[in-house]
Amino acid sequence: MNAASRSRRTSPRAGARPCPCGLPAAYGECCGRFHAGQAAPTAEALMRSRFAAFAVEDEAYLLRTWHPTTRPARVGFERGMRWTGLEIEDVSGGSPFHTDGTVTFRARYAHGGQPGELHERSRFTRHEGAWVYLDAVFTN
Repeated sequence: MNAASRSRRTSPRAGARPCPCGLPAAYGECCGRFHAGQAAPTAEALMRSRFAAFAVEDEAYLLRTWHPTTRPARVGFERGMRWTGLEIEDVSGGSPFHTDGTVTFRARYAHGGQPGELHERSRFTRHEGAWVYLDAVFTN
């Protein structure tokens, strides 16, 4: 990510836009604060912030919040892919008092103008005190 895109993402104007995760808050007050360095307090908050990171193409955040045993060398963002919505279906564990949790969700996207949906159950765990994404099972 270059300095121009980083400053665009953290500018007051960028912070006032709606958060891609679907919660009724501005990006800067919602997932933007996690992208800027604040730790997500729950597995669901991390899931939402990772969805938002895919939407704004924040590779550094995605890699930082990926468990080191499953983290890829880099994140490949597809040209023409636009993440358009997130629906959380189920949360198990993942509170500030848990060490593991799962979040089942549907993520909507448009790729090359065609709508699509990703249905996934993601597993999260704590690593060095912080929530991180471990892996996922794709569901129908």
